[in-house]
Amino acid sequence: MEKGKVVSIEDRIPKLKQLRKRKANRRLVILLSIFFVLIASVMYFLSPLSHIRSITVQGNRYLSQEEVVRLSGLTSDTSIWKMNKKQSIEKIKSNPEIETVEIRAKIPNSVIIKVNERNRMAYLAKEGRFLPILENGEILAPIPKGNIPVYAPVLVGFGEGIRLKQLLSELEKLPQEILNSISEIHEDSTKTDIYHITMYMNDGFEVSATSRTLSEKLVHYPSIISQLDPNVKGVIDLEVGSYFKAFDQSAPKEQQDSKTEARND
Repeated sequence: MEKGKVVSIEDRIPKLKQLRKRKANRRLVILLSIFFVLIASVMYFLSPLSHIRSITVQGNRYLSQEEVVRLSGLTSDTSIWKMNKKQSIEKIKSNPEIETVEIRAKIPNSVIIKVNERNRMAYLAKEGRFLPILENGEILAPIPKGNIPVYAPVLVGFGEGIRLKQLLSELEKLPQEILNSISEIHEDSTKTDIYHITMYMNDGFEVSATSRTLSEKLVHYPSIISQLDPNVKGVIDLEVGSYFKAFDQSAPKEQQDSKTEARND
């Protein structure tokens, strides 16, 4: 066999050498990219850039955003990656008005807190302050002075006891739209009925009723007022049947409005 010179593949095929070089460069670029991403991630985790910049509260009606954030214990010094969600949830739920809480992080440095509050069924007027009553019957501390009760009626003249419990059990059965139509409920017991109440509605009508049958009778309120002249206000009696008596138009206006002004005193 004739001895010949050995020729490498690279020499015979120059393009193969270029291809290998490109692959090597590509690997280097990928490795450098991963390295820089890791370095940037470490710097992000260790620097204030990972600290919470904004907290958004969703689902709150009664509690302010500031109050929910304060309860959570989260601050601008808290790293979004080091926050203890379980602990913050427990802190927020320590407020009896909060039923459920969900916390989620939003990259790079935002937090969303979603709460579900228990309904305030009513407000108990006491010594010039308003104490919220939750749907589970728990009476809370008074709301701050100057704050106006919302989404529920004000109870006037009631103390803790069977009359209040009876009324709350009936209010709980009412549809929310009916409950929202009540401005005030005054304890107005008589010798024959210790559960008698007088209600002042947001539309200007007055309702005389007994809390023993309140949910059964008041559910028909929209149907009753639809049959009345909205310009003629008066008392709707729901104690036994249901009938309407217009206010005495000859009486001084101050006398007609004396009871309905109690909420503003």
